[in-house]
Amino acid sequence: MPLLAKLRCLLTMGRGVVRGLPVAAAGSDPIELYNRWFDAARDAGLLLPEAACLATATPDGQPSARMVLLKGVSGGGFVFFTNYHSRKAVELDANPRVALCIHWPILQRQIRIEGTASRVTQDESDVYFASRPRGSRIGAWASKQSQTLPALADLEARVSRFNTQFPGDAIPRPDFWGGYRVRPTTIEFWQGKANRLHDRLVFERDGDGWVTRWLYP
Repeated sequence: MPLLAKLRCLLTMGRGVVRGLPVAAAGSDPIELYNRWFDAARDAGLLLPEAACLATATPDGQPSARMVLLKGVSGGGFVFFTNYHSRKAVELDANPRVALCIHWPILQRQIRIEGTASRVTQDESDVYFASRPRGSRIGAWASKQSQTLPALADLEARVSRFNTQFPGDAIPRPDFWGGYRVRPTTIEFWQGKANRLHDRLVFERDGDGWVTRWLYP
């Protein structure tokens, strides 16, 4: 991490711990509050502030979790992209109930999100795919995500194959690759404080709006 980023982290590290969440936060839109917290994490110079743990489960309740990169909030939900043949996608298509957890430890902040996931439109996936570096687009074609890889040479051969097939920058999006949008029903903001007397503010969906409640730490 660059020296400037480290200094920013040090300068912002104690803010929430000292101040906590203001009572007025309970009257906020939780998406707007998320955006403010994300901006603070990014401005502090944190590495990959968009990283989140995504938890899915099979229809019979077997859970699994992995890190994903959130690509913003749009259409009232949190968006990420993946291979539609991956384990996460297979589980989401069979059971759309999902949880996300975002953790910025140096700021002592955590956001927990519960909701349902659905695929974004093909146009949305096309736009994001076109914005990715060329290597990442080739990688999307080459990777049989979550399937058994017999040998590393197999993946290297597939990368070579698709580099040959798509020699320029005009690489189409595979139809097996795209995005999901997690529409939240519950969002909890956790702010660490001294003596472990943390602030926990929960927003729960109520029709077109939200109701809030505070939790004991």
